[in-house]
Amino acid sequence: MSENPLAPQRLRFPTDPSALEARIWPASATRTDDGELVVGGSTASDLVAQYGSPLYVVDERDVQSRAVRVRDAFTEAFERIGTRAHVYYAAKAFLTTHVAGWMADADLRVDVCTAGELAVTLAGGVDPAMVGFHGNDKSDAEIARAVEVGVGTIVLDSHEEVQRVAAAAAAAGVVQRVRIRINSGVHASTHEYLATAREDQKFGIPLSEAVDAAAAVRAQPSLAFVGLHSHIGSQIFDESGFREAARRLMDVHATLVASGPVPELNLGGGWGIDYTEADSAFAPEDVADALATIVAEACAERDIPVPEVAVEPGRYIVGPAGITLYRVGTIKPVTLESTDGGPATRTYVSVDGGMSDNARPALYGADYTARLARASEAPAVLTRVVGKHCESGDIVVNDEYLPGDVHRGDLLAVAATGAYCWSLASNYNHVGRPPVVAVADGAARILVRGESIDDLLARDTGVVPVA
Repeated sequence: MSENPLAPQRLRFPTDPSALEARIWPASATRTDDGELVVGGSTASDLVAQYGSPLYVVDERDVQSRAVRVRDAFTEAFERIGTRAHVYYAAKAFLTTHVAGWMADADLRVDVCTAGELAVTLAGGVDPAMVGFHGNDKSDAEIARAVEVGVGTIVLDSHEEVQRVAAAAAAAGVVQRVRIRINSGVHASTHEYLATAREDQKFGIPLSEAVDAAAAVRAQPSLAFVGLHSHIGSQIFDESGFREAARRLMDVHATLVASGPVPELNLGGGWGIDYTEADSAFAPEDVADALATIVAEACAERDIPVPEVAVEPGRYIVGPAGITLYRVGTIKPVTLESTDGGPATRTYVSVDGGMSDNARPALYGADYTARLARASEAPAVLTRVVGKHCESGDIVVNDEYLPGDVHRGDLLAVAATGAYCWSLASNYNHVGRPPVVAVADGAARILVRGESIDDLLARDTGVVPVA
C-alpha cells in the first residue's frame, strides 16, 4: 500500500501502523509480546472487560510525574532570577477529587472557575488558600462561597467585579487577595475559540484600563491587590505570543509598582501538547527558562523588583496521560475522487462513542492519533474514525492510517484524551458519559463511575413506572 491522496499533508504514511509514538501516548504505554496495548500495566482488553467501553483511561503515575516536572522546571528557572514560582493546575482540563489530591501531593495549587470545580477541589483535600478562582461571570453566590472558604486569590475579570468582591469580603470581615485579568491583545496562533486575549472577546480588562482597575482595587480596604494576570489561549506552539504578552504585562506591572506593591505576576498557561506526529510541543523547562529570562530582563530594564510568578498549565499535565478505548462497530469504505482526478478510498470506522465523550474535533477541528489495541501486520489504509451520534460532524479522528484488517469488535485507542474530553462530555442522544479509570502498577481503579440508562432517567420527572 502507499500514501492515500485523500490524506492531509501532515499525515505521513506509517511504516508501522501499530507503533506508539512516545511523545503522544502515556509514559507507560507499551505492547505485550503478542501486540496488545498496555497502559499502567493493564491491558486494553482487561480494562474494557471490567469497565466497558467507551472508557477513559488515565496513567496515574504519568499525571503525577508531569505535575512534578512542571513544578521543578518553574521552581528552578525562577530561583535563578531570585524569585519564586507558583504552579496552578488548570482544573478545567480534567478534575476529579483524586486529581485534585494528586496536584496537592505534587505541591501544585489549583485554578477553578465555577462553584462546582471549587467544591470538587476542596473535597479532594486541597487547602483553599492554594486555590485561585477565575470566571468571566461569577455569581454573587460563587463569590461569597470563595470568600467564605478562604480561597487564596480571586481573579477579577471585569470592572464591576471589583465592587462585588469587595462587598463580599467586607461582609465576611476578611481582606481578599485579588488579581486583575488583563486582555493583552496578543493574537495567539491557535483556533479562534482557543484564543482568549484578542480584543473582541469576553475575557479580561483591556490593557489600557489596567491602571484604573488597579486603583479601584487599592481603594477598597477589603481587597489586597496581588498583581496582573494574563492568558492568551490554549494549544499554542509558537512561543512568540507568550513573550509578547509577558512584555506587555511587564510594562503595566512597572507602572503599578510606582504607586504601590505588586508582589506577583500570573502569566497563565496554554502551551500545547502533541496530539499527532505533526505537532511539536514545548518542553516545560524551555517555557520556564524563556519566561524567567523575559521577566528578569524586563525588571532590570525598569529597575523594579522581580515579582513572584504564577503559571496555570492544565492540558500539559493531564492530556498525554489519558487515552480513550472504544469498541469498533460498522466499517464503511467510501470511494471518492481525489485531487489528481482518480478514485481513492477512505474507510469510515465507527466506534461506540463519539462527540458525547470527545467534543473537541467538532468544536475546534482538533486532530488525534488512533491505534488498534492489537498489533497487526496488515497494510495501512486511510480511515476516519467516527462516532455513533446523529451528526455528520461526529468525528473522533478525522484522518488516520490504521491496519486494513480493522473489523467489527476490535478495540481502538485514541491518544492524548486526558484533557478536555471528560470535562466537555455530554449526554447527547441520551448516551451516558463513560467511566474514568486510573491505572498504575498493574492495578486499575474507578475515578468517576460511568452513567447508566437508569442515571439518565433518574432526573426525568415524566418517567412512567413500568408495570
